[in-house]
Amino acid sequence: MKRKSVGMELRSLNNLLKRKFDDFAERNQIESVTGTNGWIIRFLDENADKDIYQKDLEAQFTITRSTVSKVLILMEKKGLVERHGVPQDSRLKKLVLTDKARKITALMKEYGNKTEQTLTGGFTPEELETLYGYIQRMKDNLR
Repeated sequence: MKRKSVGMELRSLNNLLKRKFDDFAERNQIESVTGTNGWIIRFLDENADKDIYQKDLEAQFTITRSTVSKVLILMEKKGLVERHGVPQDSRLKKLVLTDKARKITALMKEYGNKTEQTLTGGFTPEELETLYGYIQRMKDNLR
């Protein structure tokens, strides 16, 4: 039997997740939100009590500064996020969800929870801990 590639399997899983989210967004007429936008909106919503900056997104999603910058520019054009200056450092721009983004957050949370349940269905809590450990180890190996 041919050995499977972990990288290919993870890429395939990522493609399936993206396709499911894009389908969900289309069915719910959230045309301006892509999969990446959805993850960022959810992260900003869940951390609304904190000041979140571009560097926080880079760390959370393990993506480069240029990628985050491009995504945020598009999200600003779509009216999903705004960048607000902070008094302590004129170079820093705090990321804030717009009213438009907040309105779709509840739908996205519900869908995200359902997707997480689907992904983890049939796993025991111990298996999930092991899986998260494996994923973290792979991420650490790549850093």
